[in-house]
Amino acid sequence: MRPWQGGPPADRPDGAAGPVEPAHPAPEGRSQERTRDMAAPERQAPPGPQGRPTPPPPPREPDATVYIPPRSARWPGIDPDVQGPYDELATQMMPRILDGPRHTEIGERIPAVGVDERAEPEAEPQPAAKKQSLAKATGRMAIATMTSRITGFLWKVLLAWVATLGVLYDSFTVANTMPLIINELLLGGVLTSVVVPLLVRSQDDPDGGESYTQRLITMAITILGIGTIVSTAAAPWLTSLLMDDSGAANPQLATWFAYLLLPGLLFYGLFAVLSAVLNAKQIFGPAQWAPVINNMVIIVTIIAFALVPGDPTIVPTSMTDPQVLVLGLGVLTAMTAQALFLVPALRRSGFRFKWNFGLDERLKEFGGLAAWILGYVVVSQIGMVINTRVLTAGAAGGASIYSNAWLLFQLPYGVIGVSLLTALMPKMSRAAADGDHRRLVGDLSYGSRLTTLMLLPVSAVMAVAGTSIGVALFALGKGSVEDAERLGQALAVSAFGLLPYALVMLQMRVFYAMKDSRTPTLIMVVMTAVKIPLLYLAQALLSPTHVVLGVMMVNSLVFVVGAVLGQVWLWVKLGNLRSKRVVGVILFTVVASVLGAAAAAAAGMLVPDFLGAIGGAWVTLILQGIVGMGVSFGVLMALKVDELAPVTRRVTRLLGRG
Repeated sequence: MRPWQGGPPADRPDGAAGPVEPAHPAPEGRSQERTRDMAAPERQAPPGPQGRPTPPPPPREPDATVYIPPRSARWPGIDPDVQGPYDELATQMMPRILDGPRHTEIGERIPAVGVDERAEPEAEPQPAAKKQSLAKATGRMAIATMTSRITGFLWKVLLAWVATLGVLYDSFTVANTMPLIINELLLGGVLTSVVVPLLVRSQDDPDGGESYTQRLITMAITILGIGTIVSTAAAPWLTSLLMDDSGAANPQLATWFAYLLLPGLLFYGLFAVLSAVLNAKQIFGPAQWAPVINNMVIIVTIIAFALVPGDPTIVPTSMTDPQVLVLGLGVLTAMTAQALFLVPALRRSGFRFKWNFGLDERLKEFGGLAAWILGYVVVSQIGMVINTRVLTAGAAGGASIYSNAWLLFQLPYGVIGVSLLTALMPKMSRAAADGDHRRLVGDLSYGSRLTTLMLLPVSAVMAVAGTSIGVALFALGKGSVEDAERLGQALAVSAFGLLPYALVMLQMRVFYAMKDSRTPTLIMVVMTAVKIPLLYLAQALLSPTHVVLGVMMVNSLVFVVGAVLGQVWLWVKLGNLRSKRVVGVILFTVVASVLGAAAAAAAGMLVPDFLGAIGGAWVTLILQGIVGMGVSFGVLMALKVDELAPVTRRVTRLLGRG
């Protein structure tokens, strides 16, 4: 099926003929040519291949919304709420990609009203060099993102092997989270929702946006510098806020790490700003590879931490202990290297920094949007603080077990869900910018169904193989089998939340595609209001060693609440969401997933005991994964679920090439 390159006059939201007027006046300079194009609707369209007139191209709006691919996660937070969906999912105001297809092979094609499918115009051929360049750029970004995820996961596992999932890892995890929290409060959400869109618009300035970029970096350094000084001085207070000393936690050790890691706030925030500047210039590679540099420095740091004198599993007695200094200063160096890695790329782009104080008037335009984003950040951080306090009130290792279990929990979404939704997001953003809710609902429905097909079987196998995953990955080295089993159990009891989590992320994308930052904030308020009482209930009812299991389950339940609430809210805003078809796919996938989980459980019983705890865990994990996923997708293929066809075609094509 050839991609659709244009839209008929009926594509207008009001159903009238002619081009849609731009939502914002065209800026001076290079955008004036676009304005002249829009001012000539009476121009006759060239005839199509069968003599019929070819539908006119879509309106050339200088401020149409498209999606900037998300940066890979650098510092997995201790709580899922830390990764504000506005960071990865918010749409950015950029010039429309005029030669991009309005529909690609991914997703459902919804023919426009009044258009004869048989008269579909030929797609304008693109030069081979352009296609090759785009393919290379996409491939490089995918490789960088995957490398970042692998190395980021590796250093977390290495630290567990060296230091065990105990008090030391707990203290480091809490301290390592502090710069992330403060950066979100000072800059994170506002940067994504306000600054990046204006960075793109500033490129139409006479100086190409250099003055605006200088003011932005100056403002960021000033805010981050003050925040770094204040937060480092307040490290003991921040530690007491995040940690409950009634359990096995060690606030003093966390404070020592905080003194060493909080100065990295300046470089962490600077990396976010410089990444935004490069992204606005359509330079994505350095920001994709910088986290890999960060992770590699941390891996070297952990190796050095294991080699310095002393037992790394014993909690240090002073801040000057070599192991505290090596781990803390090494991670601070990683933060610094990540930010400085972007400086050469920025210079090669032609940008030269100089101090330029002052507030750009254009920031006022997005004041309301920033206020709601800031509200989202504040509410989510309240939930994160309570989450951490409950974890540290339990048995030792609760915070580190939760952090690693959450990392494993989101791994399938990071590999499958983000790739799928990144492909869908340009279409959804374009439909939202055109006010075409019909296409937007079509993409939302398709994304929900494909997410269900891909992630529900994974979550079923994860529930069965959770303990094997924990032992196989975290019981090596000095790691404890008991702690690794507890991590696997936490992953297993929370696996049911994987699909609701992915649906919440998809729904957030739809809201931000419609430039609605208010609704996600209100949904987060409800989720946090449900979450906090359940967290305290888990602390009161469960034994200290099982508190982390309760916390993981609570977070999954909260995602269920968020997914239901988001679906209802979207139904109110958009009308019919094609929910019957989504529910049908969910029911088919549930049947296939249950059968796959049963087959995986049966396969696990065949593993002999003489292999030992770790060896048996690896064999069980591999066997259950192959059998469980094979049965699940085999059943789905036997049921001939339509949404699975693109995946099977792609796999068949790859096998044919092999």
